[in-house]
Amino acid sequence: MPRFAPLPDRRPALVAGASSGIGEATAIKLAANGFPVALGARRVDKLQEIVGKIRADGGEAIAVHLDVTDPDSVKAAVEQTTSELGEIEVLVAGAGDTYFGKLDSISIDEFESQIQIHLVGAYRVASAVLPGMLQRQRGDLIFVGSDVSLRPRPHMGAYGAAKAALVSMVTNYQMELEGTGVRASIVHPGPTKTSMGWSLPAELIGPALDDWAKWGQARHDYFMRAADLARAITFVAETPRGSFIANMELQPEAPLAGNTSRQKLTLGEEGMPA
Repeated sequence: MPRFAPLPDRRPALVAGASSGIGEATAIKLAANGFPVALGARRVDKLQEIVGKIRADGGEAIAVHLDVTDPDSVKAAVEQTTSELGEIEVLVAGAGDTYFGKLDSISIDEFESQIQIHLVGAYRVASAVLPGMLQRQRGDLIFVGSDVSLRPRPHMGAYGAAKAALVSMVTNYQMELEGTGVRASIVHPGPTKTSMGWSLPAELIGPALDDWAKWGQARHDYFMRAADLARAITFVAETPRGSFIANMELQPEAPLAGNTSRQKLTLGEEGMPA
């Protein structure tokens, strides 16, 4: 006799922040693995392009407008997802951006914006889907964290503070949801090649690279692909009942010793040199 009823064959997923980067790759991977997926973000036109590609490959997907800083937008996105795909079984809370700057040079508004999107926004969308999960006694809340929350990095203090608070929030979810059938997980990306942070001006990047090197936080210039994180997040979602992934950290493997080829230095997902 199994300890838990198996997960249903149909598990609708809502991916917040699905218009680019890790969120886009995760939506594509989930759909390829049979999850009906609602792609949520503010850029609905970009979402429609991704949805078209998913459907062309045989997947099931819809685009929903989602701004995690707007309660009405979150409510509408959850209602649309539920109406068109069914009750949400999986949430991937990955919406976000990063503000780059030392703590003594950024404004209160800039600091607060990071808290609002990475912490309050994640809580807002989780709160919107959690009641249904509790009623069904199953569901996965998967949050996208950052290695910056585990090892703070100069010039990313606001972003790191928000992500560190997210770790605390997810840990509380894990304790408070114990015995409900709802699982809460957090996946921490290390340096990942996405568009986030790539447009930063040189006057911000240069001093940061110097400080990261000083603190041993730029040991090599290899970075992960968004698809690497998508595979990990999908693995968390597909974990059979009876266990769950509490915390997962992914880091890029360093180049083999003696490899003289180097990629052009750019800035990756988590603010690291790529």
